[in-house]
Amino acid sequence: MNNSPKPSGSATLTTPRLLLRPLTGDDFDDYAAMLADPEVADGLAEPVADPWRSLATFIGHREIRGYSHWALEERGTGAFVGRAGPWRPHGFPGLGVGWCLARAHWGKGYASEAARAALAYCFEALDAPGVVSLILPGNARSAAVAERIGHRHLRDTAYRGRRVHVYGRRRPG
Repeated sequence: MNNSPKPSGSATLTTPRLLLRPLTGDDFDDYAAMLADPEVADGLAEPVADPWRSLATFIGHREIRGYSHWALEERGTGAFVGRAGPWRPHGFPGLGVGWCLARAHWGKGYASEAARAALAYCFEALDAPGVVSLILPGNARSAAVAERIGHRHLRDTAYRGRRVHVYGRRRPG
């Protein structure tokens, strides 16, 4: 792990329709309900057998790296939408941006909105030269989000025993 300064782990971002704030233990019920939906779970590059451990992993990642996925809330209602943000656990093939939304919020453009904010954060706050996203073959919705944020399919690889598509892009400019 490098010793470069870490960004603030408590960063909060806003987009026109979303609040991106640090995940907390208070998000567990909504988070677990989202992951209990088989259609949501089937699209994840990392299978989630235990939602508590998954949530704790994102919170711990923030403590170790200084950044992690944020909880996504609708600004108008405060409803839990999902999670999105930067991510680089041990063994990941680069700094990543990921997203996972509760199915009730699919088709509203929230994934692209949150992913764009997360990508900008990676380039601006984390000074990343490039960012990747891992997407399961057949997950057309996530592939479309990746393409909307300027990612292109770079290659396929194995990650945690699963074949995944690696989408990514370099820093603009």
